[in-house]
Amino acid sequence: MSNKMQAAVVEQFGKPLVIQECDIPVAGPGQILVKTEACGVCHTDLHAAHGDWPLKPALPFIPGHEGIGLVVGIGAGVTTVKEGDRVGVPWLYSACGHCEYCLSAHETVCAEAQFGGYTKNGGFAEYILADASYVAHIPAGLAAVDAAPIICAGVTSYKGIKETGVKPGDWIAISGIGGLGNLAIQYAKVMGLHVCAVDIDDGKLASAKSLGADLTINARDGDAVAAMREATGGGAHGVLITAPSLSAFQQGVAMTRKCGTCVLVGLPPGEFPFPLFDVVANCITVRGSFVGTRQDMAEALAFAAEGKVKAQIELQPLSAINRVFERLEHGDVASRVVIDFRKD
Repeated sequence: MSNKMQAAVVEQFGKPLVIQECDIPVAGPGQILVKTEACGVCHTDLHAAHGDWPLKPALPFIPGHEGIGLVVGIGAGVTTVKEGDRVGVPWLYSACGHCEYCLSAHETVCAEAQFGGYTKNGGFAEYILADASYVAHIPAGLAAVDAAPIICAGVTSYKGIKETGVKPGDWIAISGIGGLGNLAIQYAKVMGLHVCAVDIDDGKLASAKSLGADLTINARDGDAVAAMREATGGGAHGVLITAPSLSAFQQGVAMTRKCGTCVLVGLPPGEFPFPLFDVVANCITVRGSFVGTRQDMAEALAFAAEGKVKAQIELQPLSAINRVFERLEHGDVASRVVIDFRKD
């Protein structure tokens, strides 16, 4: 095989990605080489390419942390995967494995964690180098294009629901019905929850209804919070905010029932003030949740493999990545875009 591959590279923050030929990496000790079949596109990729967050990736880099493919090369000492396995190279690219966080199944906050498509080159390329200990193992029967959104949007929304502490029969409000919210509704229904979907787009709310949402609320309606609290008998036991919007964060806290938990997974830039009196007097928990652990990943993928959760996907070739980013920026993506490497 040629030792060159096509990749979409961020050379400057805020500038279009450059499709270029790069050398195919070689798997070192503990590493594997994955031939990419599909890679989902996430709002985080946009933040990465814009350099939006305090810790910026080193330029140049290849984004993409929903890469799925077949193992074609194995480095020394690798025993957990073999050539021909289908794996995913997720946001949590690797961690140290021995700090207090790794040892207590919080490896996503390990101080030495590396992130796919951010601090390590990711899936907007024909080949991806990965850490064999941290790849997702894709169950048999789950197609690469369907698995791609599950290894970020899926695990993030699933873990977020778990972090609310809700139980079957409780109400959960899901704010932001994009790539994450879409999957969150499906996970919530499988988990036996009553679902209130919140968005500012009536089309996305109609989609939420078709996925099983019991209640839909347009966040732009003047009395959205009051209407939601009345319909649920006092607010949601759990609230999951996937929208990258500060107003959604404020509204989400207001929709939380007394003694409930509001989980934040959206990452808008800026500060988030919340009403201290209401939070304290109503014993509300406000919690951040960051993707999910390897065990959360296995659980999230199992639901998808059983056909209980399916991302709504739109396939695009790698050559369309800048147009996809533009649409993502303007909220013009109805589902999850997946780069299909069979299309270029």
